[in-house]
Amino acid sequence: MKRGLKWLGILLVLLILGIGLLFKDDLLTLATVKKINDKPFYKMNYQGDYALDELLQKGVRSDQELAKFAAKKLLKGMPVQVNVPNLGCTTFNAQTPSGDHLFARNYDLDNGPAMIVKTKPAHGYQSISMVDPSLVGVEADNINRPMSKALELVAPYIPLDGMNEAGLSVGVLRLADQPTKQDTGKKGVTTTIALRMLLDKAKNVDEAVRLLKQYDMNSSARSAFHFQIADRSGKSIVVEYVDNQMKILPMDKKYQVLTNFYLSPEKYNQGSGQDRYAIADHAIAEKQGVMSMSEAMQTLQAAQSNKKYPDGRPLVTQWSSVYNQKTLQMDVAVDRNYGKIYHFNVK
Repeated sequence: MKRGLKWLGILLVLLILGIGLLFKDDLLTLATVKKINDKPFYKMNYQGDYALDELLQKGVRSDQELAKFAAKKLLKGMPVQVNVPNLGCTTFNAQTPSGDHLFARNYDLDNGPAMIVKTKPAHGYQSISMVDPSLVGVEADNINRPMSKALELVAPYIPLDGMNEAGLSVGVLRLADQPTKQDTGKKGVTTTIALRMLLDKAKNVDEAVRLLKQYDMNSSARSAFHFQIADRSGKSIVVEYVDNQMKILPMDKKYQVLTNFYLSPEKYNQGSGQDRYAIADHAIAEKQGVMSMSEAMQTLQAAQSNKKYPDGRPLVTQWSSVYNQKTLQMDVAVDRNYGKIYHFNVK
């Protein structure tokens, strides 16, 4: 009996060690999750490989395909749903008085959690990004449940704005239009995977464009989206998909502003956010495209959203983020509390 108990003990130890090795990176990642404030606002340093190269090699053409891949590769088979909401946002770029370049973004939606996610892929650029965990079902009232904790491991797949160590910054914004469904025989990417790909693999705007051209865009949330992409040199573009055709819109002045309407001539002004665009454009123009990080945050504050959806749900600015593309500093205000700015860095 003693010998049997001894072997049982050894088997249990081996089992525990095996489970520990299998989930090592997951446990290390979840151990880095820290609460910053009661929004709730969290931060995470992702540990290990989130299999982006494998995902891009396979390709995904819908949020459902992305969820299936995430369940297999990141959650050890636990099911997940990816639902990109009908968000309304503002982005712009500018230059500081010292010659650095900035990228700024308001994320507008109904109330929910927010998370800063740092990633350091083995074969890509280190980056920092803003994530809305509700895209994978993690809401403010369930964020501490064990199931929600596990779902946080999908965070690298759902960035909404961010900057990498090369200074490339990108934000994605919704357009109220038919979803983009390119089908040219290339591998597919979804909205947030395209953003993750750019953060991991592009050092400047030109590389970002070359990467996007290699994939068929299949947008999320049964809607259309466009991207603003800016780099450390001050170059900025807007990428839109008009009738499934990729359009690249360069700056026509010292800066570029984007909200939720088309800039492409074929559909110009279709959409919403003209009021927020005018507020941001006027503020930046007054400064001739030159402003400090705090002035960029003040511009985001002026262009914040405090409205409601037709069904009564709030449509308010959840976070405002300003990225310095030279120093790699990121300033964030959450829940429109512009008296409390949080400071982070890509490194």
